[in-house]
Order: sequence, then structure tokens, then C-alpha cells
Amino acid sequence: MRYKAALRSGCKYCGERADIFNCLCQAELDIIDEQRIEVNYKAGELIFKQNTPNLHFLCLTGGKVKLYIEGFDGKNLIIGIVKPVEYILGQGIYVDNKHHYSAMAIEDSTACLVEAGIFKSLIRNNPDFAEAFIRKVSLLSILNFEQVISLTQKQMPGRIADVLIYLNEKIYESNPYTTTLSRQDLADMSGMSKESAIRILKDFKDEGIISVDGNRIEIINEEQLYKISQTG
Repeated sequence: MRYKAALRSGCKYCGERADIFNCLCQAELDIIDEQRIEVNYKAGELIFKQNTPNLHFLCLTGGKVKLYIEGFDGKNLIIGIVKPVEYILGQGIYVDNKHHYSAMAIEDSTACLVEAGIFKSLIRNNPDFAEAFIRKVSLLSILNFEQVISLTQKQMPGRIADVLIYLNEKIYESNPYTTTLSRQDLADMSGMSKESAIRILKDFKDEGIISVDGNRIEIINEEQLYKISQTG
């Protein structure tokens, strides 16, 4: 992890800031500029750990980060991937001031950190900013509901199909795409063992649904992949 002082004029002119900041006036942006710290993370570096104090609002400006719940017996469940330009602020900030999941960089990443107290002050004083934040939290809740349905009501092929579609449409927005996620990460996203995830990926490849070459994944038969996703 490497810290560096942020340029004071950065927020106003930054092309790598989350849309939520468009709701802030210049004076409010100045407050963030005076306090924010830019941090660089190496791939594989832990950004924050589950059950530790939730002290900062984090806006990811480069790279990608996985969010995961640490379960029993060392088993993790990845609940999402964050890409630029999105922000991370755990719901615990309004409950117990703790992180309820962990975050780790899966690529070399850069983020701006602002003390949580400053963010909460902006929420209290700017209704448009508060509404944008509530909308973001609501969208994340909907995605979590969809993930629960996938994990609890679909067979393993349906879950892997959901992961591949999510990465294609929401994260990389490209077909084919090259991912830095490991096979264990794909398993942790779909709630199964690494061995099961590898087997299903091989089945998809053998059936001509996808092409896999190392970390390069291409969806060849989108119609069939969507059918597997829908039927579970």
C-alpha cells in the first residue's frame, strides 16, 4: 500500500470520480479535497478486513477490487467486484461502524479515501447527495437479492453461468475478456468448491458454450449460456 497527497484541485476536474459527486457544490468538493488521501494497492493486497472499524469512504479510481464475506472453515463468498469509478462504503457505518465484508485488490488499484465522518456530514446536509447514496445502496440490495436466488435455487451450472454473464456484462463489458480472477475466485462467486467450478467450466468448454485459454474467457454460445442461467 502506498499513500500520496492528493492534488487539492483534483475533485473538481477529476474525470475519475463517481457520479454521486456530481451532486456536490464546489464548497463541498473543496472539503473532500482538503481531506482525501490517494492510496495505491498492489494486486492481492488487502484493502480492509471484515469486522475491522469502518473509518473511510473509498472511491476506486483505478483497477478492480473484490468484496467477500469470510465464512466458516476458511470459506469465502465473493459478493461483488468493484471497478472504476465506483465507491465502497459499508452499511455498518450507520449501524456499528464495522466492515461486514473484506475487500482485496485483484489488480493494481488506486483509490481516494475520505473519513467516514465527512461523508456522513455531506449526507445530512445535501439531500441530492443523500438520495444518490440511497439509490446506490438500493441497487446493491437488489443485486444481493439476485445473488441469493442464484445461490439457493439454482444448480451449479446455473450459478457458473450467472458468474460468467455478470463478469461479461457488468465488470469487463467485453467478449472475450481477460480476468485476473482465479478459479478459486470464480468458485467463491458461485458458492461451490474450486474443483466443481473447474469441472463445470470444462463442461461448458467441451459443449462449445465458452472458450477458455488461461484467464481469457470468451462466450461463444450466448443463447445457451443464458438458457442455463434461466433454467438453473
